[in-house]
Amino acid sequence: MRLDELPTSDRIEDRRRVPGGRAGLGIGTVVVLGLLAWALGIDPRVLIGGAEMMSRNGQTQQQTDAGSNGAPSDEMGHFVSAILGSTEVEWKDAFAQAGKTYQPPSLVMFSGATQSACGFAQAAMGPFYCPIDQKVYLDTSFFQDLERRFRACDAGSKTCQFSQAYVIAHEIGHHVQNQLGILTKVREAQGGMDKVDANALQVRVELQADCLAGVWANRAQAKWHFIEPGDVEAALQTATAIGDDRLQRQTQGYVVPDAFTHGTSAQRTRWFFAGLKSGQVASCDTFRAEQI
Repeated sequence: MRLDELPTSDRIEDRRRVPGGRAGLGIGTVVVLGLLAWALGIDPRVLIGGAEMMSRNGQTQQQTDAGSNGAPSDEMGHFVSAILGSTEVEWKDAFAQAGKTYQPPSLVMFSGATQSACGFAQAAMGPFYCPIDQKVYLDTSFFQDLERRFRACDAGSKTCQFSQAYVIAHEIGHHVQNQLGILTKVREAQGGMDKVDANALQVRVELQADCLAGVWANRAQAKWHFIEPGDVEAALQTATAIGDDRLQRQTQGYVVPDAFTHGTSAQRTRWFFAGLKSGQVASCDTFRAEQI
């Protein structure tokens, strides 16, 4: 995919840790801990090692919660800024055509862990949208997981970028749902459901976000012609790789449909392609669809 013509966004909070940054102990602290260990009759490495861990964790949390605002200057930061910027333009236009006003979200880039209004965020959770603070949280190490762990696209290939863009656009799709009041209605409905029915409704939420990601891709392509050969196939490959059935089969060896929360591989690819083909939000009504 081509990024050169895509607009960029400065609605980014960069909370990634400084590469190579490391917490350390001063020589005075080491001496004091050594004397304390001698007095207690224990190995001084125990106290020193524990203090270093506490210092490192404290620095990590400080770096995680601080961060800087604006479009990052590194390659990954520029990529995220371009995808976010293009979603802002397209969803503002789409909302305006429907007589509505789109309020774009912010995107938090973090490394390892950070705090969100929806709770503590860790890399293992994958990208997510928090409707409380209206921010998308993204640990870009997830993109490496797409290539290496999930084999969602060909590692190192340029087409992997469009797979990454699909992931970001999916989370922005949740913000669109929030702006339209869909997420609020779903949460209210899920409050009166058992786990199985609540999961089934959540699947429709996630599939609609897949479809909205496709709508963004369609509209952005019409304006900037940024999609290149192999990109769409890579995105469909990614949607397949992160389907509930495939992930369950990989992790536990069997499939439990009642535990699905995002949809099967076939469903995810079908709904993303539906949005990509039509470019219309109306084609993404997963809640009224008899077959998802």
